[in-house]
Amino acid sequence: MTKNAKTNVMRLLEQHDIEYRAHYFNKNRDKHTSLHAPIFKTLVTIGKSNTHYVFVIPVKNELDLKKAANVTHEKSIHMIKEKELLPLTGYVHGGCSPIGMKKQYETFLDQSAVNYSTIIFSAGKVNYSVEINPKELEKLIPVEFGDVIQTKE
Repeated sequence: MTKNAKTNVMRLLEQHDIEYRAHYFNKNRDKHTSLHAPIFKTLVTIGKSNTHYVFVIPVKNELDLKKAANVTHEKSIHMIKEKELLPLTGYVHGGCSPIGMKKQYETFLDQSAVNYSTIIFSAGKVNYSVEINPKELEKLIPVEFGDVIQTKE
């Protein structure tokens, strides 16, 4: 990571005394090599009620829309369109973080995160990530843990 390069997500973590490790991924380097913590992605959805929800799931998995609807108590849920992401969250595709969105949406972290001492997710800018203890996320944003990923059969 370049010296003194901080995102708003990193500043928010520091303001709330949450320990983190910053990661910078160069375009020419495979993101998934030499990391010991699992990488999670941030997805933004909309329910039948027009309420938005955020899901943080392992990058190698897919969101199970039926499970997502179940945990949110919605009849159905679907992904928002990519063009809606920036005006809704303040983040671009590939740089969306559950921390520091324009508005705080109900956030769900896949229950698999509790199996790890740390997880990695976007720091709010493309190629920038933070590694934190998943339970520390609860100190900064209201987050619920739930079974929301597709299971392989």
